[in-house]
Amino acid sequence: MPRLVVNQWLGSLRRVFWLVVLIWTLQAVNSAYGMNFNALGIYPRDWQGLSGIFIWPLLHANVVHLLMNTVPLLIFGFFVALRGTGAFIKATLLIVIVGGLGVWIFGRPAYHIGASGLVFGYLGFLLAIGIYEKRLGSLLVGGMMLFYYGGMIFGVLPQNGFVSWEGHLSGLLAGVLAARLLARPERPKQRSERK
Repeated sequence: MPRLVVNQWLGSLRRVFWLVVLIWTLQAVNSAYGMNFNALGIYPRDWQGLSGIFIWPLLHANVVHLLMNTVPLLIFGFFVALRGTGAFIKATLLIVIVGGLGVWIFGRPAYHIGASGLVFGYLGFLLAIGIYEKRLGSLLVGGMMLFYYGGMIFGVLPQNGFVSWEGHLSGLLAGVLAARLLARPERPKQRSERK
């Protein structure tokens, strides 16, 4: 494997790894303080709950909740991070903020926390970016995500009162929007004109 590809993959792993380390560190601190930080999550249509938009994916109800989000966050985040540091940061911020606003506007009156909104956002991003860019590599990654994780899409439907399906749906739609805004469409090849 060429050194450039290896370095790109390692850089992508580092980016998403540090995001996961941040989330786990915050979980440890939150646990030490009796999970009191969870009240800083998004609380819909409450002005104080609006500030939760910036940290909702960093907060989790317990270790099991975080464990369930860690593996898909690493996988999807890795593929988003392959697009470069700038694209990874922009996509992440767009998903967190736009998805969080969606939860704040349309969510049930409860605290909405967890990285699953970001996970669904990354999934939406990866599925949509191939369509917007019309590049084989992006389409293959999106197809692979759909094949292996397509069943996740049902998480955007109301199923369990303790699961923020609103966060899942808002994250997914925010990911599609991020893909639209960050897509780098392939430029048409210049034709040489001959007479």
